[in-house]
Amino acid sequence: MIKVGILTVSDKGFRGERKDTSGALIEEMVEGIDGKVERYTIVPDEEDMISKELIEMSDVYQLDLIFTTGGTGFSVRDVTPEATLKVIEKEALGIAEAMRFKSLQITPKAMLSRAVAGIRKKSLIINLPGSEKAVKECLEFILPALPHGIGILKGEIRECGKN
Repeated sequence: MIKVGILTVSDKGFRGERKDTSGALIEEMVEGIDGKVERYTIVPDEEDMISKELIEMSDVYQLDLIFTTGGTGFSVRDVTPEATLKVIEKEALGIAEAMRFKSLQITPKAMLSRAVAGIRKKSLIINLPGSEKAVKECLEFILPALPHGIGILKGEIRECGKN
């Protein structure tokens, strides 16, 4: 089983003015990789609050896989990538590149995504877009590869390409 955390970044969602459909979709889709959501929370677009929650999910809850949704665009309030970069120890560039590659086949606006992915301790953190449609497209593409990477992080698989 993969222990999953979902962090929705949305001012309106935090205030209860918007339903979080993207987070709910992530929760549904991770079941396909034997994922179980153990922490699901919503924070406003505040860099310190995002970073604090990512640290808690990784260090306290020791989650294997943490998804953020929202806050990856060009708006002044979009600070999820910056918050993520503050807490990760290693970037996982291929994941964000793969999401943009796949998304660019659907819309040229995908190049405007600033999403990042990386590792903190034994947690893989991945920024996803805020829209439900974009979350679905990205997850359909990256989910199949994630259990292998998590297996390596957890020490269950020795190295890429083996086992």
